[in-house]
Amino acid sequence: MNTPVCRIAAIQMVSGPEVDRNLAEADRLIGEAAAAGARLAVLPEYFPLITGDETAKVRIREQEGAGPLQDFLRDAARRHKLWLIGGSCPMAADSPDKVKNSTLVFDDDGRRVARYDKVHLFGFRKGEECYDESATIEAGNEVVAFEAPCGQVGLSICYDLRFPELFRAMGEVDLIVLPAAFTYTTGQAHWEILLRARAIENQCYVLASAQGGRHPSGRRTWGDSMIIDPWGEVLARLPEGPGVVVADLDPARIAEVRASLPALRHRKIS
Repeated sequence: MNTPVCRIAAIQMVSGPEVDRNLAEADRLIGEAAAAGARLAVLPEYFPLITGDETAKVRIREQEGAGPLQDFLRDAARRHKLWLIGGSCPMAADSPDKVKNSTLVFDDDGRRVARYDKVHLFGFRKGEECYDESATIEAGNEVVAFEAPCGQVGLSICYDLRFPELFRAMGEVDLIVLPAAFTYTTGQAHWEILLRARAIENQCYVLASAQGGRHPSGRRTWGDSMIIDPWGEVLARLPEGPGVVVADLDPARIAEVRASLPALRHRKIS
C-alpha cells in the first residue's frame, strides 16, 4: 500500500530553567502544528529544561514509563491528535548522577511506540565556550527506526548529525528526525550543510527541530529548524525564536529521486 502525502512539523523553542513554563510553551506550539495540519511533529532537544546548572536534568530524570514529562507527551499527542516525537527528555541511567538523553515517540492515541537514547555525546572547547555531555549523560548504543503515518522514520539527536554511519545503519528510511540544541558557534559553521548532506546521501526527508535563541542562562543556540527533501532542497525553515515550520513529505518525491539516481542500490560497502 502506498503511503500518502503526510504533513510534518518541526517545533523550535528557546527553553529555560522552569519546566512548567517550557511544557506550556511546547503545548502551545504543538497546537500550532496540529492546526497547520501536521500529522507528525518534533520538539527540540532539551525541550523541558535548559539551564546553566548541568546537574538540573539529573534531578528531573524519569524512570521508564512514568513521570510528568512522559505524561505530558502522552497527553499532548492524544489531545492534539498527532504523532509526537518528544525531542529529548532526561531518563534514568545506570549511573545515579547521569541521565540518558532520550527521544520518546507517542502516536496520536498517546501510545509510546519508540525510544532512542542519544549515542554520540557532544564535546567542544573553544576559548571560554566548553561543553562535555559525558559528564552528566550516559550514551545509548542502539539504532532506532519505526513505522509512522509518513513511512519509516529514523531517530537521532543533535551531535549524532556528524556521524553518517548512524544514518546508514537505519536502513532505507523515508524520514530522518533530528531534534537539536546546536551551539551558535557550531551551528553557524556546520548545521545546514550537515543536514542537507544527510538528506542527499540517504535520499530521504530530514526534519530538524532546534533550540534557537538566547536562553535565560546566557547560552545561545543556533536554531534554524528546517525540513529538507531527498534532493537536499530546504522546504521550510525558521532562523530563530519559538515557532513552527511545516512541509509535506511526499513518498512520490522519494521514489522519484531514488529512481533517477539509484545511489542507495549502488553502494559497495555496508
